[in-house]
Amino acid sequence: MKTFSDILTEDKGGKNLHLEHLEDEIINYGVDGGRAAINFLQSLRDMLSGSSRSSINVTVKWDGAPAIFAGVDPSDGKFFVAKKSVFNATPLLYKSVKEISDASELNSSLKSKFTTSFTEFSKLGIKGVLQGDLMWTDDIETDTIDGVKYYTFQPNTIVYAVPIDSDFGKQIKASKVGIVWHTTYTGDTLQDMKASFGVNISGLSKPSSVWMDDATYKDVSGNATFTETERDAVTVVLSQTGKTFQRINAPMLLKFLKFQESMTGVLAGASLKTYNNSKVRAGEIISNPKQHAAGYVKWVEMTIQKQVDKAKSTAGKQKYSKLKKEYAREANKHINNLTQILTFQNLLVDAKMQIVKKLNSIKGLTGTFIKTANGFKVTNPEGYVAIDRVGGTAVKLVDRMEFSFNNFTAIKAWDK
Repeated sequence: MKTFSDILTEDKGGKNLHLEHLEDEIINYGVDGGRAAINFLQSLRDMLSGSSRSSINVTVKWDGAPAIFAGVDPSDGKFFVAKKSVFNATPLLYKSVKEISDASELNSSLKSKFTTSFTEFSKLGIKGVLQGDLMWTDDIETDTIDGVKYYTFQPNTIVYAVPIDSDFGKQIKASKVGIVWHTTYTGDTLQDMKASFGVNISGLSKPSSVWMDDATYKDVSGNATFTETERDAVTVVLSQTGKTFQRINAPMLLKFLKFQESMTGVLAGASLKTYNNSKVRAGEIISNPKQHAAGYVKWVEMTIQKQVDKAKSTAGKQKYSKLKKEYAREANKHINNLTQILTFQNLLVDAKMQIVKKLNSIKGLTGTFIKTANGFKVTNPEGYVAIDRVGGTAVKLVDRMEFSFNNFTAIKAWDK
């Protein structure tokens, strides 16, 4: 059995940067993650400043559900649709309407959505496998918002609204399903397939019964271009971010990552990301990094104390009491460096939100609202995904405070 000290001295390697909140990359991957986050923001600033040298693409995060996979199984050449179990050791695929109808793991609503998806997506001529977010099937509604009639659809938290008399509205009326494709998978077997962010839908068939989009952010070179003042404001924050990054103690950061990696099983709730997310859910901004770092030690103690209280035997209580002291002592060693890390994250968020605000300033395909007890309330899109065309990595650009608040206050599709 590994000891606490063993875990702290193991090598973390072998992980690739993947789709996470940009500011969390330093917690996920240490110095490499922090540097990647800065590079992403620099490239986004350059892109929004009209630079053709930027290697970054941006896609819009649509708040669709469920996630759906569609394509051809390399093992037999048959078309399928599937949920996220598509890449399991034993893939769960639906290759016929009957298989969907017989699927005990799908409720009646999902059976209907997957049946429509199978029937319609089989017409597209998909090569390989695509992943997307389902936006609607037979659940389009008609609503009047501020005197205007809209087609609305609400796959998850956000309500999307399209004027009935618009070109998009006419496409919705003619369609049976709406999907936003965002990831392409290629490989000789399902288990060995590799993901690449982005989908080229230009080669797909386009029956009127299917509305689809590739999620690419539109008009980044037009009205979304930064003014000189806006560009300079982001540059100032990025300069501060870089200086703070240099003050982070890299060896201590590596030890902290090992410490975080040891928090598995019943101790998973003691991680810094869980602690930070608890503040996001509460709508609390981390305005004092030093105070927040000190609070993390208390969070670790509180989380493990729950296991002390749950333990029924004396031996169990002693075991977790010992762990609590050990983990709190280790967390306390990192307060100073963690203060720098949190300051670095705050600066990343500052620069990120200036970029997100600019991206939000361009009107998208639809209006975006949340449904409340008092009617519809305007909101921004869920966020964006920044994709490095050269490195193949991607990060989320999300206003976590706004989207978390919406998750807790909006009337969801399943609440209606």
